[in-house]
Amino acid sequence: MGQGQTLEESVNNVLFNLTGIQNIHQEQVKMYSQVDRHPVKRVVTVCYYALVKPENHQVIAKSYVSDIMWCSLNDLPDLGFDHRVLVNDAWNKLKENLHQHLSFGELLPEKFTLKELQELFESILGEQLDRRNFRKKMVQMNLLVATNEKKAGVKGGPELYKLGR
Repeated sequence: MGQGQTLEESVNNVLFNLTGIQNIHQEQVKMYSQVDRHPVKRVVTVCYYALVKPENHQVIAKSYVSDIMWCSLNDLPDLGFDHRVLVNDAWNKLKENLHQHLSFGELLPEKFTLKELQELFESILGEQLDRRNFRKKMVQMNLLVATNEKKAGVKGGPELYKLGR
């Protein structure tokens, strides 16, 4: 962290300095401070995740990073130190957050169908969800607002929703 920086400002600076990506909504996962995390020095890490579409963000290796790429969670390369634990914890936190509040980053458009929302949930959770139960749960959460618009170009014109915050 730089002198006079908040944690969030520091996270954004590191992300930009390593990848060229900026202005991304992030969620804090956890702090890691185990003494033996790094073989040479003491390292404390605060882990975050962000929900982005890789096609919207071309990553550019900067600073001391030589290789950088987007990877599927199911196809990660070998990661250094305890970084696999950080990725797994972030994925679990995302799954937890799906059940507590709805935050999609850029993974859904501003207006979306319940089918699109369910497909996103299923891809994150890695499981099929019952259509009726999913829709009932979403309505009960009172976080979605019907736009009274129909999705163009889709048979039956399903209703579009948006987050009601």
